[in-house]
Amino acid sequence: MSSKVDETLSYEQARDELIEVVRRLEAGGSTLEESLALWERGEELAKVCRRWLEGARERLDAALAEDGEEEEGE
Repeated sequence: MSSKVDETLSYEQARDELIEVVRRLEAGGSTLEESLALWERGEELAKVCRRWLEGARERLDAALAEDGEEEEGE
């Protein structure tokens, strides 16, 4: 479950933090517990990014549908 803090992250903030999490995981050297915590945080951040992208897709689809309706009315 995501925290309230995650809900206030912009897409760019979540993406940048996710990139850092992936970099740290790929670098290795963390304990198993640290790696699991990073993995869990990465999953949360990926969900935040996904929600932002889905919202953007919905807005784009709505704008395109509206534009199509206006063209039909002309």
